[in-house]
Amino acid sequence: MSEKNTNKNQEIMPEKDKQFEPGPISKILLSKKIEHKELEKDHLGVEIISIEPNDLFQVALELKNNGFNYLQCQGGYDEGPGLKIVCFYHLIDLSDLEKDEKLREVRLKVFLSRDGDLTVPSLYKLFRGSDWQERETYDMFGVKFEGHPHPKRLLMPEDWKGWPLRKDYVQPDFYEMQDAY
Repeated sequence: MSEKNTNKNQEIMPEKDKQFEPGPISKILLSKKIEHKELEKDHLGVEIISIEPNDLFQVALELKNNGFNYLQCQGGYDEGPGLKIVCFYHLIDLSDLEKDEKLREVRLKVFLSRDGDLTVPSLYKLFRGSDWQERETYDMFGVKFEGHPHPKRLLMPEDWKGWPLRKDYVQPDFYEMQDAY
């Protein structure tokens, strides 16, 4: 391979520990001395912030106090066998709708070790709409939401074993329905 091609390939390879200029939401958190890590923005330019599970409620409260008054989406995903289970939150400032401006948005991510404690604080006290979203994340990935008022399965039967959307989930050969009467 020529030296010219080697340099070209090096330019294409992303830097793993690339530092980003703090975005506006990250600056809010920095001003309050709240620990977080800013990740690369998504394809729409929305800030993505990684936080520790214990800091989730404090971060969400601070963002709500700064105008992020709507939890558009909460969910989870599995990065793969042996990797992390991720809880994500998409918060929006709806007051910008009235001003005909671009919406302020932020995505929060909490990375959890699949072999560790899969517990995060519930955001139900801040955003009532998180009720079923958190229950679905529990049901499909096994993430427990501390402080949730009704923590039980939403989609699967109560006695279901396992977490169906985990990538290491092994589907049972059959499921015997219990007599409902």
